[in-house]
Amino acid sequence: MRSREHPLLRMNVPGILNYSRKETMAEEVYRRLREQLDHYSVGFPSTATGVELKILRKLFRKPEAELFLHMSLLLETPSAITERTKQPLGAVSEMLEGMADKGLIFRLRRDNVSRYAAVPFVIGFYEFQLPNMDRELAEMVEAYFEEAFRSQTTQVTLPLRTIPVNQAINISWEVAPYEDLKRIVRNKDRIAVADCICRVKQNRLGHTCSKPLEVCFSFGSHAEYYVERGMGRWIQQDEALKILDRCEEAGLVPQPLNSQDPGGLCNCCGDCCDMLRALKRHPRPVDIVVSNYYAEVDPDLCAGCETCLGRCQMEAITMDGSGVASVNRDRCIGCGLCVTTCTAEALSLRAIPHEERRQPPATSKDMVMQMVQKRGKSLIPLALIR
Repeated sequence: MRSREHPLLRMNVPGILNYSRKETMAEEVYRRLREQLDHYSVGFPSTATGVELKILRKLFRKPEAELFLHMSLLLETPSAITERTKQPLGAVSEMLEGMADKGLIFRLRRDNVSRYAAVPFVIGFYEFQLPNMDRELAEMVEAYFEEAFRSQTTQVTLPLRTIPVNQAINISWEVAPYEDLKRIVRNKDRIAVADCICRVKQNRLGHTCSKPLEVCFSFGSHAEYYVERGMGRWIQQDEALKILDRCEEAGLVPQPLNSQDPGGLCNCCGDCCDMLRALKRHPRPVDIVVSNYYAEVDPDLCAGCETCLGRCQMEAITMDGSGVASVNRDRCIGCGLCVTTCTAEALSLRAIPHEERRQPPATSKDMVMQMVQKRGKSLIPLALIR
């Protein structure tokens, strides 16, 4: 028996048919955009529910999604991008400006010339949605992280790395500059601070967090973009160092971008930070986070106060039957937060053997290339290879 068909679908009505075609074409653009984003950073995997496409439809208009497909992660002028799109320069320039203002792409202004680059979902236009994060977007992103993204991040090298809080480092050690938290800040002449996007998202979902909110740093051109869009404010080094002290007191994990010259530095908590939440779910966080330190307990000094339990974001510390703390090396990411509040001085931070230490990539560009190669992806815009 034939299924009943709506009469309109049997009629030759151009409006109905054209609408259907347009809708299909629009969906195809967002599917291609998702595919391209999956090449960047930790990826942008598809889900059974399609929530990732809902995120893209909320943020990108169809023409913006189409333009993004012709962009690369390299900074380019509108004229260079126009050559690939075959669209009028004025229209492309205007759309690029609008996309940069919406936090969908990165923009750099120099000598009255603006250049633009595509960005990943993370770290990228998700963080750039700081001024636009509403309840609807927060719910979609949280659902996406829960369904697909957190499992994806545990299978790749993360774009953030963990370094110790300075108070936990033995002053007699020779510490590499890229592992010295305060030296990283002191080496930057342009610093902006912004609210933590993960804590803002959790606030929109009704989950309050007692940790400080304005704790995420960006440097150099990244800082310019944050301040330009009203996402952050300029600060001097002395204020940045005071913020770092407050973060340590609050038990936040310092996580710069995974390069020796990072363009940003987050201070994260295990309740809100999606990277730490993904790490916490992994059976061996030490395998996927770049960290060259671990905490160690002297059982003869441990007073069994259990203060360290609340400080550890990875649940790496437990109490044995005799009330003495014990550190699980598979779960410890070497932040040193447990060390700084151990009044018995039973906890200390140790450097892993020299031959086992991992050196982060020299630059953010090197980091991106390493992640792409490891995942077997390509940075060539998909519109150029189809």
